[in-house]
Amino acid sequence: MQMSSSILFASSNKNKYEEAKNIVSKFGLKLEFLKSNLQEIQADNLEDIARHKAMQAFSICSKPVIVEDDGLFIKSLNEFPGPYSSFVFDTIGTKGILRLVSKPRDASFRSIIAYCEEDGNVHLFSADVKGRISKKEQGVKWGFDPIFIPSGKNKSYSEIVEKNQISHRYLALKKFANWYLNKRRSHDQ
Repeated sequence: MQMSSSILFASSNKNKYEEAKNIVSKFGLKLEFLKSNLQEIQADNLEDIARHKAMQAFSICSKPVIVEDDGLFIKSLNEFPGPYSSFVFDTIGTKGILRLVSKPRDASFRSIIAYCEEDGNVHLFSADVKGRISKKEQGVKWGFDPIFIPSGKNKSYSEIVEKNQISHRYLALKKFANWYLNKRRSHDQ
């Protein structure tokens, strides 16, 4: 099997792609955008959703491809919205979440990177960042970034300049990049 020098990133979200592209470039990898509206199955865990999307993306392009799925898990809401984060963001947004959250405000953000390079063969890489939900929106960016404050910080993801070095997406992409580069090195030997 020939290793690709660039990997497709399948998503309908250009912001997510730009963030991922910036992150993996630090590891010497190149991402290309595969704009796609992949079916998001309803499942109780991110792994099943990401796996399904990766297989669907591969069936579209027949090239090495990654997808990323993430979720915001809020302790006081019994880990809601979790795998339903996209739907919840589209329907009630950050303001709706802020109205729902009570004490404790503990939360975590989880990212799943799903890589597929051949039909049915998906590798998953996950990472969590613990934190809390702010009392109001802080900063302006996309998704739940304005209301998530990672542990050890006083600012939301939206306000943190170094977000791409500490986020759940960074940590999951770092795991993927290390695995992929090791695989390439062993293939090239």
